[in-house]
Amino acid sequence: MQYPDYRPRRLRKNENLRRLMRETQLSVDDLVHPLFVTFGKKVKKPIASMPDNFQLSVDYLAEEVKKTKDLGIPAVLLFGIPEKKDEMATGVFAKQGIIQKAIREIKDKVPDILVITDVCLCEYTSHGHCGMLEGNTVDNDTTIEVLADTALSHAEAGADMVAPSAMMDGQIYAIREALDEKGFEDIPIMAYSAKYASAFYGPFRDAAESAPQFGDRKTYQMDPANADEAMREVTLDVEEGADIIMVKPALPYLDIIRRTREEFDLPVAAYSVSGEFSMIKAAANMGWLDEEQAMMEATISIKRAGADIIITYFARDIAKIIG
Repeated sequence: MQYPDYRPRRLRKNENLRRLMRETQLSVDDLVHPLFVTFGKKVKKPIASMPDNFQLSVDYLAEEVKKTKDLGIPAVLLFGIPEKKDEMATGVFAKQGIIQKAIREIKDKVPDILVITDVCLCEYTSHGHCGMLEGNTVDNDTTIEVLADTALSHAEAGADMVAPSAMMDGQIYAIREALDEKGFEDIPIMAYSAKYASAFYGPFRDAAESAPQFGDRKTYQMDPANADEAMREVTLDVEEGADIIMVKPALPYLDIIRRTREEFDLPVAAYSVSGEFSMIKAAANMGWLDEEQAMMEATISIKRAGADIIITYFARDIAKIIG
């Protein structure tokens, strides 16, 4: 088809036509809202590098979760900041740990929202790494045992889904085995399968107080240059029992989201991380772009790439627009 017989602009000439022709539809059903929970009472501490996001104490958390649920968003993803951190991450699977308390509070006050929990050690270790140390090296096999105990403690507290993010070899198998042995066969695992060692995590590390105190995470998170390796990582997680596979970050890795969607027949999640959120906020604050348009364009691109689930700090803003 060629001009003048074919004129694509015919189908763009007004908003109703554009709506009819729209190939990618974003829905509130696609969204997960991340939240940060901390110890104390009446705490709503602003996160400087993430405007409109807060560290929330448990007594304020349910109110924020209810606002999320009232907007039609089906799920929240919880990250915990413990009262004390130590080398052994002792608070990570404590019965009265911060996430365990938060889960119970939400299930008591807002029972009909899906509670997903991040399963990692970086928020709980004094050194800020995602696992147990052997010298200055994160020990893989010791760490997966702790991750399994952590996931189990979340399930026992009432979590609906666990999301292991430590990028340890064998973590999905260890968690699936631990859950199944204790009768939690129905708890799904959303695996951070292709999680890259990204510069876009900076604001999150402020929010979760989880920056590594030495070195970096490049020995366990993926090299941003690698795509085929991502497919190998996803394959391993699928074989070990993952129910949902995730790519993180989202915007710099749209090609990985697309490949994952094409090569695997499981739901695909994408985490639009803190740096993606904050750079739009910062540019909008400077008057360099329109925040709403940039937010929607960025999120639709993630959906168009193939994500079924989008974890985003813009979740509530998007829900208000698309209803």
